Amino acid sequence: MKKTIAFLLILTLLIPSTAWGESQSTYEEKEANLLFFVDVLDYIQEKYPFEIDEDKLIEGALKGMLGSLDPYSDYYNSEEAEIIYKNLFGTFGGIGVTIEEKEGYINIKNTLKDQPAQKAGIKENDLIVSVDNMDIKNLPLEKVSSMIQGEKGTAVKLGIKRGSEVLTFNIKRDIIEISPVKSEILKEKIGYIKIEEFNSQTTVETKKALNEFDNKKITKVILDLRDNPGGQLSEAVTISNLFVPKGDVVHIKEKNKALLTHVSTLEKSKYKLAVLVNENSASASEIVAGAIKDRKAGTLIGTKTFGKGIVQTLMPVDDGSIIKMTTAEYLTPNKISIHGKGIEPDIKVENTDKDLQLKKAIEILK
Repeated sequence: MKKTIAFLLILTLLIPSTAWGESQSTYEEKEANLLFFVDVLDYIQEKYPFEIDEDKLIEGALKGMLGSLDPYSDYYNSEEAEIIYKNLFGTFGGIGVTIEEKEGYINIKNTLKDQPAQKAGIKENDLIVSVDNMDIKNLPLEKVSSMIQGEKGTAVKLGIKRGSEVLTFNIKRDIIEISPVKSEILKEKIGYIKIEEFNSQTTVETKKALNEFDNKKITKVILDLRDNPGGQLSEAVTISNLFVPKGDVVHIKEKNKALLTHVSTLEKSKYKLAVLVNENSASASEIVAGAIKDRKAGTLIGTKTFGKGIVQTLMPVDDGSIIKMTTAEYLTPNKISIHGKGIEPDIKVENTDKDLQLKKAIEILK
């Protein structure tokens, strides 16, 4: 299956401030397991007939151990971790493109408006074949992404295949701010906000959109969470605070701990709200959708959501790598678990070649 990267985080995150918990296994069991691991490592080094990179072996063991827990737990080396942090905080030095793997090389999926790549003449569906004169054929997507990114003011040289031609572009990097929010006022005098992910820019940009609506006396709002894969838990809570009246927003259920409840402090919502969701609305977007549905702060329209009701913690390691592990389950305000189940919309609407979901939202608000 083709991998695609568009600088998105498909998870809900907590940044931990506590130390590691106590292991349930006894000291003797743990010691025996560690000795077995060392014995296997020694056996590989003694018998494997080709060159061995011990760091890669350890990295593979960590990835395997965490990956065996669930699809969302993983280990990222320092290069991969750098990309994770850039995604998480929404700004980085780069050229302003989203990329995907294609035919062993890297395809330009799209260019961001008025950013360095677009200004230099890079076009959608250009194929990157080299970065700084290095052939990137069959290199991992994350590796090529890290090669293209860099400090503001530095340059990157891209070899671009366009049709039968191979062109060279020298592009000066700039700070790229990923705005995850798009907004407009529809002709029906309805405010429309599309949130593509929950990164550190989401609340700021959503507030800007709502301020514009307020200035123009717009009180009917469509919040579009379709195809939103998630992001930061804190951003989901603060977005909920903009629409959900005072009370519970989400409950976090951790192992051997009391239920932690995040609440809204909003006195009263001033918007008549319709929320669009679909099968790709996941994680943090489900927190917002679940809060709005349970607290009756708006009407959910579309199809059942993805059903990712678990929280991952990022644990930084001193060598720059990251351990990402599932550490909690979240429940909606009514203490409903949606993991593996999803959230049913109030009004089910399947899209065809036309956006019938948006049409229904406009109809409801009118």
